[in-house]
Amino acid sequence: MPPSKSGIADYSVALIAEMEKRAAVEIFDSASAVFDPERHDIALYHLGNNPFHDFVYETAVRNPGVVVLHEANLHHLIAHLTIKRGDWDAYLAECELNGGAEALRFARRVRRLEVGPDYEGVAMTRRLLDASKGVIVHSHYVARETRAQGFNGPIAVIPHGAAIPETNRLATRHMLGLDETTPLIGAFGYLKPYKRIAESLRALRRLVKLDPRVKMILVGEPHPDFPVDQLIRTLGLRDHVRIVGFVPIEHFVDYMGACDIILNLRYPTVGETSGSLQRALGLGKAVVVSDIGSFAELPDDICLKVPIGPHEEDLIFEYLNTLVSRPDLAKAMGARAKDWVERECNWGVVADQYVDFLQRVSSGKANEKANPILAPEPAPKAETQAVPEPVATEETHAEVVEEAPAVTPATAPEPAPAEPVLSEPETAEPIGPEAISTWLSPESRPYAETHKSRFVHTLELTPRGDETKAILEMGAYMQMTPALRFTLGYGYVRGCYYGPPGRVDHKVLTSETGEVFECDVDHFDAEKHVYPYADESFDTVLCCELIEHLFEDPMHMMSEINRILKPGGTLVLTTPNAGSLRAVSAILLGYHPAFFPAYIRPRKPDEEAEARHNREYVPMEIQHLITDSGFELVTLETGEFLDAPHPELGWVTHMLERYSLSHHLRGDGIYAVGRKTGPVKNRWPNWLYA
Repeated sequence: MPPSKSGIADYSVALIAEMEKRAAVEIFDSASAVFDPERHDIALYHLGNNPFHDFVYETAVRNPGVVVLHEANLHHLIAHLTIKRGDWDAYLAECELNGGAEALRFARRVRRLEVGPDYEGVAMTRRLLDASKGVIVHSHYVARETRAQGFNGPIAVIPHGAAIPETNRLATRHMLGLDETTPLIGAFGYLKPYKRIAESLRALRRLVKLDPRVKMILVGEPHPDFPVDQLIRTLGLRDHVRIVGFVPIEHFVDYMGACDIILNLRYPTVGETSGSLQRALGLGKAVVVSDIGSFAELPDDICLKVPIGPHEEDLIFEYLNTLVSRPDLAKAMGARAKDWVERECNWGVVADQYVDFLQRVSSGKANEKANPILAPEPAPKAETQAVPEPVATEETHAEVVEEAPAVTPATAPEPAPAEPVLSEPETAEPIGPEAISTWLSPESRPYAETHKSRFVHTLELTPRGDETKAILEMGAYMQMTPALRFTLGYGYVRGCYYGPPGRVDHKVLTSETGEVFECDVDHFDAEKHVYPYADESFDTVLCCELIEHLFEDPMHMMSEINRILKPGGTLVLTTPNAGSLRAVSAILLGYHPAFFPAYIRPRKPDEEAEARHNREYVPMEIQHLITDSGFELVTLETGEFLDAPHPELGWVTHMLERYSLSHHLRGDGIYAVGRKTGPVKNRWPNWLYA
């Protein structure tokens, strides 16, 4: 685990955060931790080919469990456990176990210091695999290597997880002394020769002769045996290349976000899947990879692949030249990459697949073949690679390979934003404005006409009910409320509104067609009082255009909503968008960006004033609000209150695109749907409370 300088440490942090939502997880991250296998259903071991994992390897051999092979070779790790500890006999025994008599003869030469260890040739995984109940890998390449090394148990191919990090591209570029138009190429991670740094720099030397604006950054710890700074000087690239060196992960991601193109080349490979690569794809960057190992299995339309061979440098140059001269192509490829990561590699989906496989192994059902393989192994690659055209990608899931049993992942939530719609609710038929207008009184029609698009879309997002289902509308103005019964079908409809606790109003409405709707509306303070409902009373709660009015403790409201919702119940929340195109336009033109920031003038004693907006939110904050409150985010999108074009805001969209800023989730209203998964996670989130 961190602060180890290991990509697997960063991987483990992200995976554990999601697995803990699905299983009871205990972490052992040092040799001093006392591990009692009898206290757990299954052990999960993360292993990489470096000394950080010595205690993991030794524990996995003693106490069999499921091993995650982040690469198909552990020779460096075994050399550390044997040679570095002065145990040459153990090293010789491991070589013989893994490679037979020929490997033993070579190992004896290593012991006589005639040659170095055969790090790439002998994988040194046999003892570990013989002791393991199951294996998780990130690619078919490593799955095939694991089979070749003699493992006959269940193997699950689970994608390498990836988050969609937030970065400040313009701020990082400013620190680098670059404007928004400078083409910036980046290479990330430990600066070893096998990252094809030399080939990339030689290709860059050719590129800057065509476009002198191009810059490159190398972000990662330099390798002592690879004098990259000297190479940069020799190639005359000191004005074009900067070695940033090792940086903490948050700055590492910021530098990645500042780039237009990212090189993730490597040869040779032992099947490792790069966490840096996954982050780059998740950031929507144009990425160039080596067409080898696990990287060859990536969809052809989300990256460019460079075959290893005599023309490697030429193709790196051609790809970089194409992406620099065609930024539209680079952006389109990056957008497809980001979509692929969100769909296939988000940590929620990955954690579901981990837990499903672990359950099968621990229950002895991992060898059942009742479920078909969900996606085929990638087809062999052609010898040449052309710049890909935009094509649709097929969904891929956790797979079981060769003679290993099939594994079907559990149903997973769609990923967190940044795209507008995360999932579509099921509706029996479209909902029209008549579902609301037929119940409106004359005095409420002007407001409803302005907001009819919001009302209708809110109903479309709300799950259908039946006679057994109960729904609560908070801040009920009795405009959408009858539709909850007569359009959505809920058997029990209740409303609530701000007022003295204990007061209950009985509302009776008659539609234009003569139907009668009755509903009780409770009064209380949504951010102070305990709501007058028992735990787990409702299947659905609507909280529409309410949270922006709260001025003291919005998480009290979210906590009470969580309490009164049944497990798996749904929260539908709408609120104005403080990050809309309209708001951005207003603040740049010198106006206040909020919808309703004005204070309310004193009214007569019998007049009820409209509540002002105390705090408006942006979509990212609503996402955090929902997840902090114990909900799984199902939908996050924005839309307009009126279905009308806004050509006057086109200049804002143009500006956002020019500076590579997102123009998604920029509608005037935020629509969010959450599904209750457990208790409140963070009662006082730092992003909301000082």
